[in-house]
Amino acid sequence: MGTTMDSSKFSSFSYCSSRRIAATINVPKIKVTKVSTPRPPNKNLVAELNYLNNYISATGTTHAKENPYCSNLSAKSSTAPRTSTPNSTEVTKLHVIMEIVAERIEMHKNIGAQRDNWNCLLTTSVNMITLSAATMVGLAAVGSSGATVVALKVSSTILYMAATGLLVVMNKIQPSQLVEEQRNAARLFKQLHRELQTRLSLGNPSENDVNEAMEKVLALDRAYPLPLLGSMLEKFPQTVEPAVWWPRQKQKCLKKEEFGGKFKGKNGWDARLEDEMRKVVLVLRKKDMEDYLRLGKEVLNFNKVLAVSGPLLTGLAALGSVFLGSVNAPWPVMLGVIGGALASVVNTLEHGGQVGMVFEMYRTTTGFFKLMEESIELNINEQDPHKRENGELFEIKVALQLGRSLSELRQFTASISSSPEENDCQEFASKLF
Repeated sequence: MGTTMDSSKFSSFSYCSSRRIAATINVPKIKVTKVSTPRPPNKNLVAELNYLNNYISATGTTHAKENPYCSNLSAKSSTAPRTSTPNSTEVTKLHVIMEIVAERIEMHKNIGAQRDNWNCLLTTSVNMITLSAATMVGLAAVGSSGATVVALKVSSTILYMAATGLLVVMNKIQPSQLVEEQRNAARLFKQLHRELQTRLSLGNPSENDVNEAMEKVLALDRAYPLPLLGSMLEKFPQTVEPAVWWPRQKQKCLKKEEFGGKFKGKNGWDARLEDEMRKVVLVLRKKDMEDYLRLGKEVLNFNKVLAVSGPLLTGLAALGSVFLGSVNAPWPVMLGVIGGALASVVNTLEHGGQVGMVFEMYRTTTGFFKLMEESIELNINEQDPHKRENGELFEIKVALQLGRSLSELRQFTASISSSPEENDCQEFASKLF
């Protein structure tokens, strides 16, 4: 009994003491407020960096007031003149040109894809129209006279006339050749974009680099125009000439810093290398360029025949369908059926086989050889070797452009006579094309 009373007293005492302790420990809560840091406006990366730079400068000035050593540093930094990076204007201009070149790449790629769709859809549509009209002519010839025959005859005539008009337009603009032009333009603009990136990575660009980049962009715009009307390239020229997509080349005075200041002798040039380059030019001119110009003329003449034959055959087939049933002779049926079948074959061969694209490919390849020829002659005709491109690098570039190694290029030029009259080399300079 006593034990029970003691335990109850002890429990009540502990409960009261715990309440007293809890009351003494219970302190008022401190309200913590979050420190909000200023956030820069969400514009772009450059604006944010400028904002952070100004913010760091401001906080640095605040801390400098508390520390005399920091105040001295801030005073020195504030009084020091701010100098811009050398040639920063030229770097900015090259970046702007690179953005324009990147936009040109996308434009030519999109327009090339669109004109490729033109070629596929128009070729398929014209073939379907022509074969449908030929089938109608055949059904009208075996059917009895009546409204059905008249309907088939009129329908076939309309289809043949539509096919003739579409073929005239297609043969005028040559969609496959337009696609190849846009492919070449996109490829050359990508090459120019990489050249500008390389020039910026070398550092210290000049105003001449900016002017040269602008001239290259404008030359490519002239060589591969985007619109169809007015400035479209002639698809059936009188004479076949190489494609030219570069401005008039100028000799650049190269700096030693661009090659790490290491020039060997005469900038890597010697009599052997000059003679080697002259032989390369000789073979390019007499073998490669002549052969591709000859092939281009043959393809152009073949394309002219196909361009005339397609509309002519569909026109004759339309004429046969008009006189179907009016003349007691078999020639209207023969013209309507055979003419339509032959027209579909010619159309498939010309546009499905992309003869215009082949012609443009030969023009571009010949232009590539012409550009190599001008580049080589520009260097070897320069009297001062230090104004030329570095000889060792130039030899590597020429060898790779021809699809050869250095040893193969030297063996090839060693077997060639320097005299044009005695030169009877049967091998082409380029192994790529």
